Amino acid sequence: MPVSQSPNAKNNSGSCRVLAVVNQKGGVGKTTTAINLATAMAAVDKRVLIVDADPQGNASTGLGIPRASRGAGCYELMFDGLSVEDVAQPTLIPNLSIITSSADLAGAEIQLVTTERREFRMKDALDRSTNNYDLMLIDCPPSLNLITLNALIAANALLVPLQVEFYALEGMTSLLQTIDAVRARFNPDLDIEGVVLTMYDKRNSLSTAVERDVRAYFGEKVFETVIPRNVRVSEAPSHGKPVLLYDLKCSGSQAYMHLASELLKRDAAFREDMRDFPEVASA
Repeated sequence: MPVSQSPNAKNNSGSCRVLAVVNQKGGVGKTTTAINLATAMAAVDKRVLIVDADPQGNASTGLGIPRASRGAGCYELMFDGLSVEDVAQPTLIPNLSIITSSADLAGAEIQLVTTERREFRMKDALDRSTNNYDLMLIDCPPSLNLITLNALIAANALLVPLQVEFYALEGMTSLLQTIDAVRARFNPDLDIEGVVLTMYDKRNSLSTAVERDVRAYFGEKVFETVIPRNVRVSEAPSHGKPVLLYDLKCSGSQAYMHLASELLKRDAAFREDMRDFPEVASA
């Protein structure tokens, strides 16, 4: 990943939390986690924005936004000087908006190479938002490229969906190295908010073994909640709905609601820890 030396820049100020949902491997439940976690958070009256930074546009599709209706989105946010308020669209879920992806975003990687402040295009745009979002989730491409780098610099922390499979940890080395490089050059406070185990099958001994290895490696970073392999979760995107709207009672929906609850509790614990440091808590 090409990077250039730039001064460190402070993350989004205010109460909005920005999480990049990232894993360089495809098919691990990254987009599914982004849209369903966002839906669960919106259901408890959090104002949530999804930034669909993946040229495939699966988050936009999964929230029922047809390609013909997307208009200006993430590309225009990064390259045309448009604001979050210019490009954010409402979804069928109250409190949840999205900045859509488009085919133009596929060429952004090449265009960014010669663009001024190429690593900070997304952060600069999100920082200009005047809307009072509680949470922004950036759905990253399944690769460690300049778009993903923009998301890592814009984010307060990372959410890493990890499919429970034999090679689960093998691809994490590159991501961890990238995180270290971003900390050193651009975003010293970047950390992993949590690792989410996805496509878990409790009937499969491999799931148990992989879970044990991941928890041993990442410790408390791994959420207690695991996302089961569930056919309703797989069906929901084809209907343009999060699984929480498609089938609220299925095991996948219940898991994402528990994940949202766990994330909220972690954030509350963080704020409690910061009470003795008012200059940090108010930053």
